[in-house]
Amino acid sequence: MVHDTVETNQLAWPFGTPIIDGLDQDDLRMAAYEIFFTSCRSLPGFGGRTPLSFHSSSTEFDLHASSPRPGSPVTSNIKKVLGLKTLRRLPSYRRTDSYGSNPDSPAGSPLELDASGSPGYSQFSHPRQRRPAEIMRQQMRVTEQSDNRLRKTLMRTLVGQTGRRAETIILPLELLRQQKPAEFSSPVEYHVWQRRQLKLLEAGLLRYPSIPVDKTNEFAIRLQETINACESEPLDTDRNSRAMKALCNDVVALAWRSPDGSATDVCHWADGYPLNIHLYTALLYSVFDLKDGTCVLDEIDEHYELVKKTWTTLGIDRSIHQVCFSWVLFHQYIKTGQVEADLLGASLAVLAEVANDAKKADREPIYVKMLGQGLKSMKKWCDKKLLDYHANFSRENMGLMESMLPLVSTATRILEEDVPDYTLTSHEEDDDTSSDSRGNRADLYIRSSLTKAFTKMLDDGNVNVDVVEVEEVGEALLHLAQATEELATMEKETYSPLLKKWHSIPAGVAAVTLHTCYGTLLRQYLSDSPSLTNETLEVLQRAGRLENVLIQMVVEDSVESEDGGKMIVREMEPYEVDSIIMKSIRHWVQQKLNLGKELLEKAKETESKNEPYAQTAVELVKLTKIALDEFFEIPITIPEVLIHKIAEGLEYLLQEYTTFVSSCGSKQSYIPTLPPLTRCNRDPKFFKLWKKGGLCTAPMENLINIASTSSNEESHPRPSTSRGTQRLYIRLNTLHYLLSQLHNFDKILTLSPNIVPSNSRGHQPGNSYFDETRIGIQSATRHVSEVAGYRLIFLDSNSIFYGSIYVHGVENARIKPAVRILKQNLILLGAILIEKIQALAIKEVMKASFDVFLMILLAGGGTRVFTRQEHPMIEEDFDSLKKLFSTAGEGLLAEDLVDREAEIAEGVVALMGQSTEQLVEDFGRVSTETYGVSAVGAGQKLSMPPTTGRWSRSDPNTILRVLCHRNDQAASNYLKRTFQLPKRR
Repeated sequence: MVHDTVETNQLAWPFGTPIIDGLDQDDLRMAAYEIFFTSCRSLPGFGGRTPLSFHSSSTEFDLHASSPRPGSPVTSNIKKVLGLKTLRRLPSYRRTDSYGSNPDSPAGSPLELDASGSPGYSQFSHPRQRRPAEIMRQQMRVTEQSDNRLRKTLMRTLVGQTGRRAETIILPLELLRQQKPAEFSSPVEYHVWQRRQLKLLEAGLLRYPSIPVDKTNEFAIRLQETINACESEPLDTDRNSRAMKALCNDVVALAWRSPDGSATDVCHWADGYPLNIHLYTALLYSVFDLKDGTCVLDEIDEHYELVKKTWTTLGIDRSIHQVCFSWVLFHQYIKTGQVEADLLGASLAVLAEVANDAKKADREPIYVKMLGQGLKSMKKWCDKKLLDYHANFSRENMGLMESMLPLVSTATRILEEDVPDYTLTSHEEDDDTSSDSRGNRADLYIRSSLTKAFTKMLDDGNVNVDVVEVEEVGEALLHLAQATEELATMEKETYSPLLKKWHSIPAGVAAVTLHTCYGTLLRQYLSDSPSLTNETLEVLQRAGRLENVLIQMVVEDSVESEDGGKMIVREMEPYEVDSIIMKSIRHWVQQKLNLGKELLEKAKETESKNEPYAQTAVELVKLTKIALDEFFEIPITIPEVLIHKIAEGLEYLLQEYTTFVSSCGSKQSYIPTLPPLTRCNRDPKFFKLWKKGGLCTAPMENLINIASTSSNEESHPRPSTSRGTQRLYIRLNTLHYLLSQLHNFDKILTLSPNIVPSNSRGHQPGNSYFDETRIGIQSATRHVSEVAGYRLIFLDSNSIFYGSIYVHGVENARIKPAVRILKQNLILLGAILIEKIQALAIKEVMKASFDVFLMILLAGGGTRVFTRQEHPMIEEDFDSLKKLFSTAGEGLLAEDLVDREAEIAEGVVALMGQSTEQLVEDFGRVSTETYGVSAVGAGQKLSMPPTTGRWSRSDPNTILRVLCHRNDQAASNYLKRTFQLPKRR
């Protein structure tokens, strides 16, 4: 049998505070002896002459006995009732030990002091037979010196008061009054003794009084001050000293109180809880033999009758005695190494009396409190042992387990039936014992103990699925399955027959528990396996055989059960090998998807976009292909629903990556803000300077240099495409690369021979698993192409387009240089982009070019003015721009496509050739058509048309902007008269 830990062996003190401040166990034992001796003082051996008489009581262990005959073995009825062995020895002779007597001591001499203190002869029948007083003194480990002092004190106290009852004596006070320092071996010993008596008064009257004391009580305050003062120096106990008089006055006032303030004939100084229980249990422990703590004295009947005499002083009754005695017997079993099953049986026998008392209606609150505390303490300890009975009981000591089961069952029944609110507070116990107390305790013990036994097998076999390699765990699981079968067999043969008294199907519960334990480990192993290898399949097959053995064990044990074991079988979650394989595959798939997610997260932080496409896309495709190849190499049939699961996971990864790649802003971030509308000034400052010749007086050499530089740039134009725009081209390549791989993924998922078609969700031939992904990539490609085109024109080429064309005049700032550089940009675009997406990218560049040309004409700012006569040049420039895209990339864009995209711009260019009068007329007509007749009613001015940004010759705002840039007086006057637009400066 495995030895218990120290924690398991300890039984916590249940009755209130475990420690009385200032009093250790020796102090409490000595105080208990003093009370005991005082209560029995009228009996032989204690200073009296009245013999102890026994009486019969059917409720008190059926005691029918008289004093034993001299020299005969002592026979105990109580031990018979409790099932305790008789020691079978003659009455003990006087023995000399540390607590023994000598012929000159009162305890050892036949000459005793009677109640009056005069000498007399004890009434005992044999000179060598130990008397109760001597037995009790030795059992309580009281020295002769202390015993003598006590006897003398009582003799002095009771002079002339032979009939005084013990419960009217405040014993510590009398001891302090009667015993003097000279009676002790040293002042230090006297001071220690005096402090003990005062601490006993403090505990009984101040800390744990039976009748509560108000904090403002003057007697209590003064008594506490006196006790505190005695800590440093002894109290002057002379009868006439002020301190002693004050002490007597305070103690008497506090001890002779009653709950309702009426007169009382009993003093209360040792009957407060839990002090009284500490004192009373110290008396009960004296019933155990000093040499062998597992044995109870044969004199227990007489001992019981003597101890009963302390009940009045200590506030004990028969019911409280039964609770304390049962707990003491139980505690003694634990203290003595848990080897004597008779002590458990005796504790159970007393519990039977406790159960009867607990049913009574007139129970005191303190009794109910003690009943719950004591039984919960015993139950908690037993629970810990039984929750791991495999470690605590074996074939050799099954008798202990057999005794413990009924004990904990009785304690639990009393708690549930007779202790109010027990089920509410029982959850305050440890986790192992906090389950529903109304459930079958045996069921809980079986499940808990087998779980722990299974865990121990894991520890002994060094099986740790969280640490060792998966291959090692697989091998260990094969051995563990065999060990689990052996454990189930041992449970069935050894423990189940005993537990059958307390549970209808103990072996069935054991089988279910082991089935669950192994199943948990099996599933964890499979969840950690990277793939279903031959070893994994072997583990599953062995698990299947174990499952069959455990199921058979349940069936055999459930033959006589009411439901035939149906309920317990439902608890067995089948291993379902095929199902576990599917779960393992799903877990494996999820692991691969997680790798893809990690790759995406890494790409978001450190993506490197080198030609021809991003490395992350290559890695993602490679990871996907490897995962699919490994998946279809598993030698099992695969349901089509799992294929859909894989496809959905891949779609999620591809869509996430597509979203990341397409996150590049929008075209609006590159389009400049439109300048405010103004009307042209016929003679702006620039033209005035021109007329004055300010710009024509530059040296001829400068003009030659400027011409030379311009000529070199025209001969060898360089592309203006920035690195940022080139990275957008890489994104386009990446998106196309992903799009091109979708067909391969579809092919792998569709053509595998291991796929089992699904009736409810069959995959239709010709359909793709990645339709949503394909649509998403195509949309992302259009978006990135648009952003790249507008970035190229409005940002990279700003200096040659919006920043140069027609600035300070049309004739001197034509579009030809910009077209030459744009051509180089398109050549670079073709060199970087994959051929299949070049047409889309060039189309977006074309749209951006047409948009910037319109902005030059309609929102060019104060540096641009146009006349009707410049229309042919503007038209020629736009035609050259169209031609560039018609011929770009050897006809990547069809002419009809270019023409359609250019229609809007051509319509605006046509407006540049109309007269001012025609423009004004068109503006009024279009405004009326767009905003209604009321906008141009009689006596009303036209309202300013809003800027929509959608330029066209039928848009009022577009026509208005042509007028704003028309460099003639008629347009200026019209704009001033109609909209009060300011002149340009």
